[in-house]
Amino acid sequence: MSQDINVLALVKGGERYVFLYDDSSRAETLRTLGRYASNPELSFTWYDAAVLSQKIRQESQKHAIHRRFQVSLPTDTDEIA
Repeated sequence: MSQDINVLALVKGGERYVFLYDDSSRAETLRTLGRYASNPELSFTWYDAAVLSQKIRQESQKHAIHRRFQVSLPTDTDEIA
């Protein structure tokens, strides 16, 4: 079974912030956004963290709704058994 990898990116001037995460590491990614925002050596701001964390949560909700409405369909082999 493959696991989806989510990609979240922010380009600020010449800097690029790219986050790769799966569903099980979503909380750690949110914490990383906070750590980056609190680091004065980075141009990454609390506003950036808020916008990206909102995108993470929206994507999570879309996947939850999609999974909720997925229906298993019987295959030909299921009907024979």
